[in-house]
Amino acid sequence: MAFDGSIVHALLHELKQELEDGRIAKIVQPEKDELIITVKKEGRQKRLLISVNPSLPIMYLTEQNKNAPLQAPSFCMLLRKHLTGGRILMVSQPSLERIVELEIEHFNEMGDLCRKTLTVELMGKYSNIILRDGTRILDAIRHVSLLMSSVREVLPGREYFIPFHEEKLDPFAADEYNFAEHVYVSGGLNIAKALYTGITGFSPATAQEILYLAGLDSDRPVSSFTQQERQKIYAGFCSVMERISAAGAGREKPGILFRGEEPAEYGAFRYRMYEDPAFSWKEYESVSKLLYDYYSRKQTASSIRQKTAGIRQSITTILNKDYKKYDLQLRQIRDTEKKEKFRVYGELLTAYGYSVQSGASEFETTDFYTGKPVRIPLDPRLSAVENGKQYFKKYAKLKRTSQALGEIVVQTKEEIDYLESVLVSLDLVRSAQDIAEIRKELSQTGYGRKSSVKGSSGNAGKRAANERSQPLHFISSDGFHMYVGKNNLQNEELTFHMASGTDWWFHAKEIPGSHVIVKTQGRELTDRTYEEAARLAAHFSGSGSAEKAEVQYTMRKNLKKPPGAKPGMVIFHTYYSMAASTDISGLRQEELS
Repeated sequence: MAFDGSIVHALLHELKQELEDGRIAKIVQPEKDELIITVKKEGRQKRLLISVNPSLPIMYLTEQNKNAPLQAPSFCMLLRKHLTGGRILMVSQPSLERIVELEIEHFNEMGDLCRKTLTVELMGKYSNIILRDGTRILDAIRHVSLLMSSVREVLPGREYFIPFHEEKLDPFAADEYNFAEHVYVSGGLNIAKALYTGITGFSPATAQEILYLAGLDSDRPVSSFTQQERQKIYAGFCSVMERISAAGAGREKPGILFRGEEPAEYGAFRYRMYEDPAFSWKEYESVSKLLYDYYSRKQTASSIRQKTAGIRQSITTILNKDYKKYDLQLRQIRDTEKKEKFRVYGELLTAYGYSVQSGASEFETTDFYTGKPVRIPLDPRLSAVENGKQYFKKYAKLKRTSQALGEIVVQTKEEIDYLESVLVSLDLVRSAQDIAEIRKELSQTGYGRKSSVKGSSGNAGKRAANERSQPLHFISSDGFHMYVGKNNLQNEELTFHMASGTDWWFHAKEIPGSHVIVKTQGRELTDRTYEEAARLAAHFSGSGSAEKAEVQYTMRKNLKKPPGAKPGMVIFHTYYSMAASTDISGLRQEELS
């Protein structure tokens, strides 16, 4: 679901409604590869953002504005000269290309009525914005010489054409015959690649959708399909084209596909291959709003990942050391398990040493605890009594080691559990306030510097530290308020301060995760609420990516915090458990004020 021809086609419907017959009031070029064109129509004002950044070529209507540089670039000055005050006659898309053309009528310096075409090509690293007079290029935001491309020059005075346009199939003019001619030409290609390289405007995701509808493997070579299978592929193509046409007419709603709370993909319509409980679909009334929301969320998620990368790396480094230390301690404990054998050897040698021959290397006798024969290795240089004393010394040493290791192993395991819970908290970060609260928690528990609580830097960091992060808030189907802690400080606050004794507490069993509190308000919880709260606990845990997890739940009054325990740690003895799905789609979430 990339920014492909189907998205451009759906966007075109919106651009036609909002821009056609409007007049260009202002043109700014805030970045070297970005334009914002302000259009006035029927007393309203719209801004069209066009970016041909190779990493993110995009185009949509927006309410946002950006400051223009003090001195406009030459391309921006040329556009202002030709297009300011001009009327947008038509917005079009050739075939299903990732191209939008704005035909603009304007008066030149002599007062003559002229027409120009602003062509926006949204083609990855080949993206460009080109001003044309007919087929002649007046200028482009990015010049392309023959040294840069042997296919096409994009320079003032050159003829404009769309590269490889004639070689691909126009999907709007396709029939079963020319579809086969363009798709099955190379027997070595797999069928998915043959579809998106042979048809104009198709992305790999669109090709995968066609094959999903046909019920066929996308990795098979095109030469392997029977005539009946080819008919299924063409039927899948026709089905997809019907939905693309419906999206272009406004009859299909675009949307964002979410995996959990993070946007995964977007499309002009919902692809059938993603109808899975792991995904949820949010519809939008406009493609522009969808694109703005999607890339804002992606940018926010990327920014959060960058800001939490240092914390995650520090925690992971400590955890890796703890894992190795814990394994070594467990091996040492297993080694101490033979201490009882040494004690018995010492006792047997003390009791029966008189029958041991001098210089013997072993002594065979009967264990008076089990009645079984036992063979005791001996140091031939020592007497039986001295060998017995050596075994008692080994026993005493291993006993001391076992007692000391028992405490150390518990401490190491507690640290591992705590640090794993912090990693889960980092996955739930949604804002600067969440990051600041985790930094605060780490400084309190000795894993971070106190100065780092202030966040990144300056006033923004101080505000993030001072503003409190809020837990997630859900409403059950039967009206019960459910709260989810996003970190250990919130877990502790929810469980020991916000919850009353008769409220219910949920948590994934033996897995780091969020505390989920359900406020009863004096009512008996419904079975459906128990199940929904358990789903929240399973989802917001280390098992969130699995289909199910075991969840323990009990009344808040049954919980205690061990003395000296880290934030969020509880103990309990009375509880129930259930296997819960990690899918929380359909649960109603509300913002806390």
